[in-house]
Amino acid sequence: MDEFLHATATFPTVLFSAALVVVVGFWLLVLLGAADHDSFDADVDTDALSLDGVPVSVSASLLIALSWFFSFTGSLLLARTDWSDALLHLLGVVLLFASLIGSWRLTRALVRPLAKLFPDEPGPSRQDFVGLTCTIRTGRVDADFGQAEVAARDGSTAVVQVRQNDDGLLTLGSTGLLYGYDDTGEFFWVAPFDAALDPRG
Repeated sequence: MDEFLHATATFPTVLFSAALVVVVGFWLLVLLGAADHDSFDADVDTDALSLDGVPVSVSASLLIALSWFFSFTGSLLLARTDWSDALLHLLGVVLLFASLIGSWRLTRALVRPLAKLFPDEPGPSRQDFVGLTCTIRTGRVDADFGQAEVAARDGSTAVVQVRQNDDGLLTLGSTGLLYGYDDTGEFFWVAPFDAALDPRG
């Protein structure tokens, strides 16, 4: 146990030990729902390191964990030698860079198969329908009832629940504009749409 603690608390492993604590803390926050796994994607570009294809948090976590493992293993081996302190310090610097390079190469190899789990295009969202026109498919639409058919930008169609505050303005076959989505009720707010007022027309 003493050998383990000594290896994790001495150079160069101590650098990666601190980073590993941050990584573990981040993934605990993700599990608790307090953070998103792709929180850093907009701020950090990993293309230059050939680690693209997965969220930055995934590639960084792999890189840090592997760096810690290589550095820890090397530190254990060095601690069992009786070389001079100056030589051990020099070898510690070499181990630092060797751990980084080795972990980068292994991480780069691992992210390629992992990239299949993280498609580039996000999945369809109900928010994608907001701002689109729809065709009413029920005899009436009010604050409690109504359905409409909407065509997504990719050409697919869906029947969605719609609501409006003013009764009688929308009937079967009317064209409406989806202008908002209610997450709690899982329905769209719809308003009558006049094609003559469409700025794109």
